[in-house]
Amino acid sequence: MTGSWTKDVYQKLSRKKTYVEEIGVEKDKFKRVLNVVDLTALGTGSTLGCGVYVLAGTVAKSVAGPAVVLSFILAATVSSFSGVCYAEFASRVPKAGSAYIYSYVAVGEFIAFVIGWNLLLEHTIGTAAVAKAMSNYLDSLLGDPQKTFMKKHFSIHLDFLGEYPDVASFLFIMSIALVVAWGVRKSSTLNNLFTTLNLLTVCTVIVSGFYFANLSNWFIDKNDIPAGVNGGNGGFLPFGWTGMVAGAARCFYGFIGFDSIASTGEETKNPKKTIPLAIVLTLFNVTVAYSSVASVLTLMWPYYDQDPNAPLPVIYENLGMPVLKYLVTGGAVFALFTTLIGCLFPIPRILYAMSSDGLLFSFLSKINEKTKTPFIAAIICGVCAGLLSTIFNLEQLVDMASIGTLQSYMIVCVCVLILRYRNTNLYSRDSDSPEVYTITTWLNVSNSNITNQETQYVSRVLITIFSITACIFCISVVNWDSHQDSVRLILSFIIGLSAIILLVVTLMLNRLPQAIESLPFKAPHRRSHR
Repeated sequence: MTGSWTKDVYQKLSRKKTYVEEIGVEKDKFKRVLNVVDLTALGTGSTLGCGVYVLAGTVAKSVAGPAVVLSFILAATVSSFSGVCYAEFASRVPKAGSAYIYSYVAVGEFIAFVIGWNLLLEHTIGTAAVAKAMSNYLDSLLGDPQKTFMKKHFSIHLDFLGEYPDVASFLFIMSIALVVAWGVRKSSTLNNLFTTLNLLTVCTVIVSGFYFANLSNWFIDKNDIPAGVNGGNGGFLPFGWTGMVAGAARCFYGFIGFDSIASTGEETKNPKKTIPLAIVLTLFNVTVAYSSVASVLTLMWPYYDQDPNAPLPVIYENLGMPVLKYLVTGGAVFALFTTLIGCLFPIPRILYAMSSDGLLFSFLSKINEKTKTPFIAAIICGVCAGLLSTIFNLEQLVDMASIGTLQSYMIVCVCVLILRYRNTNLYSRDSDSPEVYTITTWLNVSNSNITNQETQYVSRVLITIFSITACIFCISVVNWDSHQDSVRLILSFIIGLSAIILLVVTLMLNRLPQAIESLPFKAPHRRSHR
């Protein structure tokens, strides 16, 4: 009795979405108006914002020094792994919902529900954070009129909230929410315009930066660093390779946003080809922009003297170039506007997807007949994000958003692996076998090139083992430095054992046959046995 009930609950939680059954049912709900240029602009605008105008200077000053260039390249490499997995899934399932719909197809309903809420939280907090940054940026340029007035008359005295209600950030978000709800074509046109202005500003920074570049700023001697300044040991790697890697972890935040492209599957022309191409182009554009700006930033001015809040305007002011200072300031505003559009754009589409599947209130899936967008969902998203930006202190919430993003990326990568080793095609239902198979199956001694129920079961066990072991490995590495010698010895043993298990599992997984599928785009991987 209990076993039957448990099995029934498990089957309901792990039931998968069968995309093939829905082809043609909802094809007319959205307007398919977006092309590869629109999507690349959306992804670039969503991603190329705070990373250029704030993050590069912050990381260079106290974390990586001139090696911030390598930090961005390393972060780009890691992001590209997730990017190609998103691109492959987009070619498999061109539906609105991004990682939510991907996990629903590959893993099951419960994981999809968790990831869906995870994405909603991530994008909502991200929208609020960007609006807050833009409000503070403009308020600072105008002499802090809002801050002065609101702190005097409506100050908030709670540690976990902001110092005052940020009305400007609420208005920014609601204006963008209305643009997004107005229609995808209109919001895309506005996004394209702002992204173009942003890219022109970045190009101006790069060209002028190389003109004012001084190569000696990459090789500053330790003795030349002013007393009382935390400049590390000088040189290109003043904080060592550890600082460069730590900088990469922070720079990863600058690549968050390309996944907004994946939420447009039902509004894109030829999405199976357009979305993967747009994701790849976005990652390429952003990587070149970040690396170039980080280079000129540290070449124009010593890394230890960078302004952590607005490095570029301060540098141009110190160089006696007021025109470039105000030009870059204007570009930063446009960049934050495009980032705001990119953060808010996916939220109503994720709500629409979850509501259509019966996991949220049905009214959220209603499409406005005139605008052909989820109008109600867009307005509700704007209000929620606006309230967050108005009253909350977002520092801890931004950290949570980064964690949520990494979790979403991880789930997508795991889903791609699961689908690579599935017994049946993507759209059919299957059930996992509880049997433990022989060693010949686990090692694929027969060199079979055809997937079956046994190899599918083995692959999922291996993927689970790999995921758990990887978590243990990472936790041990992170905590190794902060313990005494006796504990370090135990952690060293765990790290070594985990590394061996990861290597063995990887080799075993690569021995198994993969499903032979013809897709417009596939993440690079070993070819299946022939």
